[in-house]
Amino acid sequence: MDTIAAYIGLDWADERHAVHLQSADGKIEHLELEQKPAVLHEWVAQRQQRFGGGKIAVALEQRKGAVVHALLMYDCFVLYPINPKALARYREAFSTSGAKDDPLDSELLLDLVVRHRAKLRAWVPDTVESRTLQALCEQRRKLVNQRVALTNRLTSLLKQYFPQALEWVGDVASVQACDFLVQWPTLAAVQRARPSTVRRFYQDHNCRKRAVIEARLAAIADARPLTTDAAVIEPLSLSVQTYATQLRALIAAIQTFDARIGEVFAQHADHDLFGSFPGAGDVCAPRLAAAFGTDRSRWDSAAELQAHSGIAPVTERSGKSIWVHHRLACPKFVKQTFHEFADQSIRFSRWARAYYDQLRGRGKDHHAALRALAYKWIRILFRCWKERRPYEEETYIEALRRRGSPLAKNLA
Repeated sequence: MDTIAAYIGLDWADERHAVHLQSADGKIEHLELEQKPAVLHEWVAQRQQRFGGGKIAVALEQRKGAVVHALLMYDCFVLYPINPKALARYREAFSTSGAKDDPLDSELLLDLVVRHRAKLRAWVPDTVESRTLQALCEQRRKLVNQRVALTNRLTSLLKQYFPQALEWVGDVASVQACDFLVQWPTLAAVQRARPSTVRRFYQDHNCRKRAVIEARLAAIADARPLTTDAAVIEPLSLSVQTYATQLRALIAAIQTFDARIGEVFAQHADHDLFGSFPGAGDVCAPRLAAAFGTDRSRWDSAAELQAHSGIAPVTERSGKSIWVHHRLACPKFVKQTFHEFADQSIRFSRWARAYYDQLRGRGKDHHAALRALAYKWIRILFRCWKERRPYEEETYIEALRRRGSPLAKNLA
């Protein structure tokens, strides 16, 4: 373990940051820093000069964010991210009132890193390429969540005054649907349009099936409004146009992210490895690579990653009672990554499909079965990752047969 010249507890806030520092002589100092880059960098330069470039252990509640981005520029800092729940429990050990104060938190962070540094794991940043891929995947997922929210709003609004549009626009989360609703947000608007105009609209949006287009034109001509109340139609149709415009911009943004993720992932050291897994595809493969990273020393066993991701269940005991439930305190994006990959894998992997069907046959619901499948996939992913070896479906199935696994019988 590195020799530490000083310890710091840092509680980052929007305007001012509370800092507690303990030097080698045991003396503790407290100060506050303004939320200004120049102030932070000047303070860091002073610490470097004071401690001769020695290592400084910093405990903070964040693993990413403005403070982490700033401190990563300096080699003298060894960062120890503290889970907010862990800090809250530590705070409650000394104060049960529930009171929270930034200076107190920075002091508690300092106490944690001074007394328990041997039990804390220093955060070692991955390569720039790997962290870029991770950030791109996370931001893309946030955009996808916004897209889902907007499509749900559009669907809800249309059901209130213009339900026929849900049949005529195609996929609500498509450019065609957005353009249709911006141009014709009401039944009266689309019925006023010439059939040739509507036909050309579908053709311009790559709807080439003549029978589908003609059926929609006939339905538009014969449709009757759900309501003619202007007090309902006008405000809701304006909202639909607004959301449709936002949705179209989101769709374009997601496509931009997809293109950039593809470029970055193509240069990733483990591109072929994660691309070999059935169902990973263009979306899940980069996310799997981001979840594992490139530092092979980061995880000592698959069990560590299963617990960290939240895929491993939690066992609780109290007296004679024992119960097992899925883990809630975990990085949601990582858990979601393995969950969604497991869902895709049952469409492309024979053994994954057999295992999923086996669990469903035992009464497990869809998501519980996917978590159990993801638990098995993490062990396989971890082994391939450690050995830098792409996955081979037939090799794994043959291993199941050699071990006499019931799954092998189901596959046969």
